[in-house]
Amino acid sequence: VGSEMCIRDSDPGASEANQTNRIKLLMTVAKDNLKAKEIKKLHTWLRALIQILYFLFLPSVYTTAFAGVKYIFTQIGVGEAIGMTPFVTVLVVLCAYTILFGRFFCGFACAFGSLGDGIHAFYLWCFKKRKKKPMLLSEKVAEKLSYLKYLVLTVIAVLCFAGVYGKAKGTSPWDVFSMLHAGNFHLQGYLPGVTLLLLIIVGMCLEERFFCRNLCPMGAVFSLLPELPFFALHRDRENCIKGCSGCTKKCPSGIGLPEDGSLKVEGDCFQCQKCIDTCPKKHIHTGIKGLKGNEFWFTILRAILLLVIMIWAGV
Repeated sequence: VGSEMCIRDSDPGASEANQTNRIKLLMTVAKDNLKAKEIKKLHTWLRALIQILYFLFLPSVYTTAFAGVKYIFTQIGVGEAIGMTPFVTVLVVLCAYTILFGRFFCGFACAFGSLGDGIHAFYLWCFKKRKKKPMLLSEKVAEKLSYLKYLVLTVIAVLCFAGVYGKAKGTSPWDVFSMLHAGNFHLQGYLPGVTLLLLIIVGMCLEERFFCRNLCPMGAVFSLLPELPFFALHRDRENCIKGCSGCTKKCPSGIGLPEDGSLKVEGDCFQCQKCIDTCPKKHIHTGIKGLKGNEFWFTILRAILLLVIMIWAGV
């Protein structure tokens, strides 16, 4: 009986100690979560800032590089030598950059991609304000559409090779976008291009990175490049939470990252870095040990390096 009384007397103290430990643990977890949210927000703002700066001051990189692709196929079609024109120079330099750093240009510096991000974000914001669920493309449909960019690239390459692409003036949505960005609203004769651009904008509303994932011919080129594994993103699958798939769900391309240590590289990764902050276990990293891929200094370094080489290439 005496021992039972001792246990009863000690229970309140032990319970209070356990409760204190639980509170401390919850406070630590909450502090870590708050810190993670703050860092994630800073990553988002840094990316948005880089996108805005490139959109405003260097919007022509995409169209310049793509002009290089069209020039190469046109020269092959007429049987003439391919010269190192300014367009080809930008194309070669941008491809070399992509082979080393992945599609950082797509995720941070492409004006057309940034336009898509802005339109999609505004579309979601409007529905959130109205407290309604937005209409979005299903992942099954999006996955099938993702192969269209290779068809677009093939068709344009064939038209350039046949020497008829230049005769299709007014059909390019990229030309229309470039004209509007430059403040040129004289779009007579560009009705097909305007129509295609409007359809693309609708697609941008319905799916994040709609154009980049499904229709971008330069995206098709980039996805086929032999990207080096040093800065490509991988994840430690062995310790992932069962059934999580948070990184794939957050990814604009809906891709599953290669396993840790694999030399495989996902060519459709835009290097947007969203998956890194999304992973609850922090298992996503580059091929270099200790480098996550979304460090502030590393993001800024790649943005500055891209700027320097584009200026050097004459953009």
